[in-house]
Amino acid sequence: MPLYLTDDQTMLRDTARSFMAEEGAVAKQLRHWRDKGCKDGFGHGLWKQFAELGFNGILIGEADGGLGLGHVEAGIVLEEIGRNLTPSPFLVSAIAFVEALKGTPHAQRWYPGIVAGETVAALAIDEGPKHRPEAIAMRAERSGNGFSLSGRKQFVVQGASADVTLVAANTEEGLTLFAVEKDAGGLEVEGVRLADSSIGARLTFDNVEVDADAVVGEVGGGGAVLSRVLNAGRTGAAAELVGVGTASMDMTVDYLKQRKQFGRLIGEFQDLQFRAAHLYSELEIARAAVMKAQQLLDEGSPDADAMVAVAKAKAGAASTLAVQEGVQMHGGIGMTDEYDIGLYMKRDRVLNELFGDPAYHADQLARMKGY
Repeated sequence: MPLYLTDDQTMLRDTARSFMAEEGAVAKQLRHWRDKGCKDGFGHGLWKQFAELGFNGILIGEADGGLGLGHVEAGIVLEEIGRNLTPSPFLVSAIAFVEALKGTPHAQRWYPGIVAGETVAALAIDEGPKHRPEAIAMRAERSGNGFSLSGRKQFVVQGASADVTLVAANTEEGLTLFAVEKDAGGLEVEGVRLADSSIGARLTFDNVEVDADAVVGEVGGGGAVLSRVLNAGRTGAAAELVGVGTASMDMTVDYLKQRKQFGRLIGEFQDLQFRAAHLYSELEIARAAVMKAQQLLDEGSPDADAMVAVAKAKAGAASTLAVQEGVQMHGGIGMTDEYDIGLYMKRDRVLNELFGDPAYHADQLARMKGY
């Protein structure tokens, strides 16, 4: 498929771009909720505005009240979220969690609230300092007609605000996913402010009892579902990283056109021109890789896993280059809170770690190719 947007997708991009620039802007959302010390880190009013525009139902079928679109369209919204650092539950709730519930009875339970902007979901996968889904140690033991969950999870984005959390744990049959509601007995939630001012959580499960209906998919069959969830989350995070990097580049180029040094605009210095051109090319390569991954996911292609790894790694590296170059070219003021460029660097760090950093995905790609 060609790596450009259709007319309908372009209309969606224009709608998302104008909405995020006006309602999701840094000053109106990120700075506002950060400075208020909001326990959620995002505005529930904005989440409902997402719903009114239909964004929350992009991956949900029309029969369930959604738009029945795909990962390309979800990525369009996420890139605009990244451009404005708009804090919202969109990536985890409307993309990764929605993907997990497809074809399960849980969809009827949770999709209406997500479509309406009333439900927030979280993913509890990681347990160590880095993203390692292949090393899940949490246990789920048979108990009565259900299971008892014990263990700890961390880096649970929106975990302190979630109405429901998708939890990965090991049973006797193998990896299994559970939908655990926020009021489950024995569940302890500790909210943690992340580097970008968003709120994550550490979750402690002390013999949390859930019934058999809490299982998402099949007992012991969580590996295939988790793979689908992670592919959706990784591609979505990659799209958001492209938005973060693009906005950082635009901000930096504008500054190069305004700042004078030695009686000249600093944008006239050839070294900075070369660096800006290099940054532009890296971001365009990343954007193409992300779109290809989105297309392969929408097609159900067996090549999607490898391309998702490429997209997440490339988008992460390109975004990091953009924010680092941005801070450096801004000079000392780039490290001050007055200028937004530093906020983009912080968001880049969190998104890079979410669902695996470039080194993790480079390693995964090498293993897929037999190295």
